[in-house]
Formats: sequence, structure tokens, C-alpha cells
Amino acid sequence: MRQGWRWFGPQAPVTLDEVRQVGATDVVSALHEVPIGAVWTQADVEARRDLIETTPPGRLPLRWSVVESIPIPDAVKRTGGEAKREIEAWIASLESVAKAGIGVVCYNFMPVVDWCRTELDHVIDTGATAMRFDIETFAAFELHILERPGAERDYTDGERARARTRFEAMDEREIADLTRNIASALPGSTTEPMTLPGFRDKLAQYQGVDAARLRRHLVEFLQEVVPAAEALGVKLTLHPDDPPRPLFGLPRVASTAEDYAALFDAVPSAANGMCLCTGSLGVRPENDLPAIARRFSSRIHFAHLRNTRREADPRTFHESAHLDGDTDMVAVLRELVAEDRRRGRGETIVFRSDHGHRMLDDLAKEVTPGYPATGRMRGLAELRGVLHALGHPPEAATARPLA
Repeated sequence: MRQGWRWFGPQAPVTLDEVRQVGATDVVSALHEVPIGAVWTQADVEARRDLIETTPPGRLPLRWSVVESIPIPDAVKRTGGEAKREIEAWIASLESVAKAGIGVVCYNFMPVVDWCRTELDHVIDTGATAMRFDIETFAAFELHILERPGAERDYTDGERARARTRFEAMDEREIADLTRNIASALPGSTTEPMTLPGFRDKLAQYQGVDAARLRRHLVEFLQEVVPAAEALGVKLTLHPDDPPRPLFGLPRVASTAEDYAALFDAVPSAANGMCLCTGSLGVRPENDLPAIARRFSSRIHFAHLRNTRREADPRTFHESAHLDGDTDMVAVLRELVAEDRRRGRGETIVFRSDHGHRMLDDLAKEVTPGYPATGRMRGLAELRGVLHALGHPPEAATARPLA
């Protein structure tokens, strides 16, 4: 297995030398500056690759091994195969990635809103902060800030009453922060920042798109792009929904084992794979993560390893330490190790410690929300330790001789 690290580019607070210092060997990155739907040129992809892989004298080499993500335009999610121009552009970006030698591409199919949190710096019992999704605060946003038509039907009388109480206790700053957290696109998001009117308009465009139709659109997309991926030697990995359940009255179709099984049955190519995100899938109590890893082991080409802790209302959760949450991370890693041992060296699984607590000196400096260096370093070290204990230490970088 190979140790990955998500890097948001040359403007990110974490430098490439710091990526080396935490022990990662592989970089997970994307051209975040390219507008959604625009083609990634080969020159731009190769420039980013060269920035990552050109090793200064005396430094350990890094490899850009996973693209996360090439965003899928909204038109594809709403209309499926009818969005021919957008799909052709996506394939053109895929071709640029393949020509640059990058063999794994992660993507998601969440409509309108990508990953969603109500708090980015929830103080936990150690004094560190974690990201949190609170269903009561979310309901307050949906009912009283966004004012989504029909939202009241998704909540009981008691839930609506608690949401109103929560909203009435908010000051202007809290309302602004909550709106920004939900509507303005979190780091790495593959959806665009929205104003509240724009948000309502986007939701209205999905009228009539139920789970069956959204899944059909995803299958139509895959039927177009998977043959190209096969020809290029690229593995596509679908990231789970986060949270893994419908939001804003919209369906989500990558939330359970059966969701993935349906997609693999519809498009059985080995290039149609999954990103095993233990944090996203682990939010649903019925998702057995070790069993999912075992069932779809041959389809896993990339793994996000993080943990979450469900609270009294299981729809509310916060990001926990990597080995201290509702998912048995050791059991998951045992399944991934078994699969990794079956593979040839060139097919080994790339994993990254996903998210992390904001802690120590990161509390006093600018960080990318969800991606502080120290919390992710702790997670990567813990995961690396488990792999050593399982007798399957991850691949390590080899230093080039000093000049």
C-alpha cells in the first residue's frame, strides 16, 4: 500500500517538503483552479505533475498518483447521457491525466452540494477542533435560512420546533458562518459556491430527479467514460456521498453497499471502481465497513481512511480520531491488506489519512478546513503503525544519492 496526502497546490498552507516530512510518498491532487466543466489541458496537468515530481537535491521523491477530482458538471447529474458536450470535455480531461502518467481518478456524483458540514471547528474534549454535522442546525438552515420549499415535510413536528429554537438562538455571525459552510463549497468540493437565491434555483432544476433517475444518469455517464478509461489504462473511483443520505430533498446514490453493487452490475468493467471512504460510509449505522471492503476489494483502487462518531441522534456526527470512532479501522485495514497482497506491485492501493483534528500549532495558524497538517499527520502515523502490526508496512520512498 502507498501513503497518499491530499495537496491543494502551490498556494496551499502545507508545502511539498511538509508532505515528505509526514512520511507520505504519493500526492493526491487536482487542478482546482480550472473551472468546472472546462477541459484540463495536457500542458497544465504536466506542469502540476512536474511541480510535484521534480525532486530537489537531497529530498525524497514524491509521485502524483491520484487525481481528486475531475468535477462532473451539474448538467450530467441532471440529464445524464444528454449532456454530451460536458461528458466529452470530461473525457478530454481524462486523456490529459492519462498522458501525464496518472492512473487513478476519483470523482463523486453528489447533486448541488458536495460534502457538507455545519461546523468546521467544533471544540472536542481534548481542546482540539473537529468538523461536525449537526442535524438540528442543518434543519434550522434548511427551514429558516435557505427556506427550501417543501422542506418541512422532511421533519417531524418536534424536529421543526427544535430547528426553530436553534435558529432563533443564532446571531448574525452564526447565520453567516453556517451559510458559508454549507453553500460556499468546502475545500476540494466539486460543486460551485452559491448565494442563497442561486442555491434555491439549483434545487428547483432537479425537480423530478428521484433516486432511480439520478442513478440512471450516473450509469449513462459511466457507459460513456469507462470505455475511454479502459483504453487509457485509468481506474475510476467513485467517492461515497457525504453524508450518505438524501440532503435538501435530493437523492444520493453512492451511500450503501447496494448502491455500489448496482453500479458495478450495470457497468462491470474493472475500470469502474470505488474510493473506499470509511468516514463517509461509516456515518450510516447499517454500513459494515470491513464487509464492504471485503465485498468490493478488487474494485478499491483508492482509500480515504478516517473515522466519525455518531452522536445521540445518529444523523449528527463529528470527525473522530482515526482509530477512535464507529468504524473498526483495524478490521478495514486487515481487508485492504489481504487485497493488496493479491495484487502486483503496480496495482497496490493508495490510501490517505482523510481529514484530521485541528490541534497543536494548527490552532494558531491558517489551515485548509478539514485538512490541517498535524491532525492528518497523526492519522497517517496511526494507520502506518497498524499496517506494520499487520505485517504489511506501506511502501517507503527511497532517497536519491546526494550530489
